[in-house]
Amino acid sequence: MRVTVDDDICAAFGVCVQTCPDVFELGEQGYAVVKVDVVPPELEELVRRAAAECPSRAIEVEE
Repeated sequence: MRVTVDDDICAAFGVCVQTCPDVFELGEQGYAVVKVDVVPPELEELVRRAAAECPSRAIEVEE
């Protein structure tokens, strides 16, 4: 699984960072960035939850 954050849509709520800090972090501009190239299998469910809970729907999950 791969995950991306659309910089044009992210509103820096930080929900993804709270849900899965091993995959997401807030960058210098305050917007979410992905820390991994490929999501480890044990974190996939948390990444899906982060995407579903993102208020701005900026997270895209690629299975």
